[in-house]
Amino acid sequence: MSADSSAQSAAVLSVRFLLDADSCPGLLSRLLQPYAKRDLTPDRMWSHRSGETLHVEIAMEAMPSEVVHLVEGNLRQVVGVRSVSRLVRPCLREVA
Repeated sequence: MSADSSAQSAAVLSVRFLLDADSCPGLLSRLLQPYAKRDLTPDRMWSHRSGETLHVEIAMEAMPSEVVHLVEGNLRQVVGVRSVSRLVRPCLREVA
């Protein structure tokens, strides 16, 4: 493995997922499962209901880059999720 590829695999990103979903019981806990099964804890989770739609933001300031697409794929598979948008930027803090 080259130094570039090992540095890339160790990279962390600041990631925000913005979701629109059907408002239903248990949805918020199902959205956290992709994080929990990878031993990740989001830094921020926000939700707001508008009629039958729940708008959700889940953010991590330092997510390992190799799991970003996995978490996004799992979020898209949650029953009731209508759309998922991802905002990514380089990490601004060090991970312990």
